[in-house]
Amino acid sequence: MSKQKHPKGLMILFFTEMWERFGYYLMLGIFSLYMIEPETTKFPGLGFTNMQAADVYGTYLALVYLTPFFGGLIADRMLGYRNSILIGGVLMASGYIGLAIPDSMGAFYISLLLIILGNGMFKPNVSVLLGKLYEKPEFISLKDSGYNIFYMGINIGAFVCNFVAAYLRLTYGWGWAFAAAGIGMLIGVVWFLVGLARVPEIKEADTISPKRPGDVSMSRLFAVLFLPAFAAAALGWLIPDNMFGSDSNDAFIFFCIPVLFFFFTTWKTADKKTEREPIAALLAVFGVVIIFWAVFHQNGSALTYWAKNDTSREVSGITETIVNAVAKTEEVSTLPREIKLQGAHGEDLGTIVGPNPYFNNYTKELPVGNIDDKPSDLTEEEWAALSEAQKSEGGQLNLWPTELQASINPFFVVILTPLVVGIFGWLRRRKKEPTTPGKIAWGMIISALSWLVMVVAAVASGNGLDKASVAWLFGVYGVITVGELCLSPMGLSLVSKLAPRRIAALMMGGWFLSTAIGNKLSGVLSGLWDLFEKKSYFFLTNALLTAAAFLIILFLMPWLNRVYKQYVE
Repeated sequence: MSKQKHPKGLMILFFTEMWERFGYYLMLGIFSLYMIEPETTKFPGLGFTNMQAADVYGTYLALVYLTPFFGGLIADRMLGYRNSILIGGVLMASGYIGLAIPDSMGAFYISLLLIILGNGMFKPNVSVLLGKLYEKPEFISLKDSGYNIFYMGINIGAFVCNFVAAYLRLTYGWGWAFAAAGIGMLIGVVWFLVGLARVPEIKEADTISPKRPGDVSMSRLFAVLFLPAFAAAALGWLIPDNMFGSDSNDAFIFFCIPVLFFFFTTWKTADKKTEREPIAALLAVFGVVIIFWAVFHQNGSALTYWAKNDTSREVSGITETIVNAVAKTEEVSTLPREIKLQGAHGEDLGTIVGPNPYFNNYTKELPVGNIDDKPSDLTEEEWAALSEAQKSEGGQLNLWPTELQASINPFFVVILTPLVVGIFGWLRRRKKEPTTPGKIAWGMIISALSWLVMVVAAVASGNGLDKASVAWLFGVYGVITVGELCLSPMGLSLVSKLAPRRIAALMMGGWFLSTAIGNKLSGVLSGLWDLFEKKSYFFLTNALLTAAAFLIILFLMPWLNRVYKQYVE
């Protein structure tokens, strides 16, 4: 018996998305590191605090996944999927290259805006276009596995990019790494153009949905949705003080209110017999997975802080040779394990204690290449209090670059995707495959368990008294990747199956809206990092939040499965 074949367009979209994600995750892997890097080092960063960086990181991620809502609408009603993908790719490439401009906060924020807008045009439409390739009867049963394969392409790019980023930023500086992200995106655009010429079925799948009587025009959407949303965001930003912790939090939450109301109206006015219940099921899933994204996307903030400050990253011998072959080791200066500090008038300034000599986990991080001169994160009084003997005890340690930890997750995605697809295929042949909502529920509980790995890691390392083994990072990413593979690509697949055809990209935008809200919450949660002296409590909070979301989706499962079987199977 011959195996079923996937549509030819899968490989075109696979590699287009691979290169897009190469650029996206290259930038994301060094984003927090760039923001918290002191301005006085060899390759200066922005000098933000952890809390400032987490706020910008969460806001950026939120907007990156909010704009697909608008990009989906524009593609559905005006431009089509191909044109939207091309426009989005060019905007993102421009943004990445713009980040390479040194010493300009204006260029920094304008570049982020270009990336945000470009992702909004690109991300939902490439996913919807993939789903439309599987609408032919011979491909329908392969849609879930098609999205898993597509997801593997995303993570090949995400795995490779961090090695490129580490080498370029340590050798030539941050700007070269950001520029490489832009070049990767341009390669993806060129590949997509070649694919359009060689695979006609992509063009055939790209059809603008016919306007249904009663559908709101784009001009009216701008009047009743876009303008109120931006006005609400401005109001949230300008309100004196802060209602939700920061101006960016207030603006984002206020912005979401008109958007959420629009989705409610979309459900309320949908056809009762054919559309209302599928839309309701999708909105319910969107609401629950917010928590998943709130904890999952801390990989670029909280877990980056853990890798940088609490993980033993020392390399030597063969390991150092291997790291230097694929990226470059990072040199840091060392000081004694315990330094008693005394002020100019004899007052006790406390003691800097670090179980490893290259930095303290909670207060003072010792910068690169500062042995003879005053480290930038010590005050003049603190530095003056050190004896000459203490100052001379410094040395150099070689560490693997922090951003390489961001490649652990995509590494597991690439390795485990064939296994997960194979298991679900095996269950499908035996008529025991879970429904797509069922797979999402499995993803949620597995993700909750993954954070317990970090609870154990924090306890085992004395909550910062000792450096933790890098094996704990492999452990948490290994478990959470299985959960991710059950949830994230299945969410894309569920939208493509249940969403009414006329608003397919709009509902895909809804999936990314839920991701946006979760991402903003990830920044809020990561912003609490320095407030948790015991990191085990921080990770336990993530585990409990995800477990609560699992219980909600478990409660909804009978209804979700009924809707799924009624409208899909």
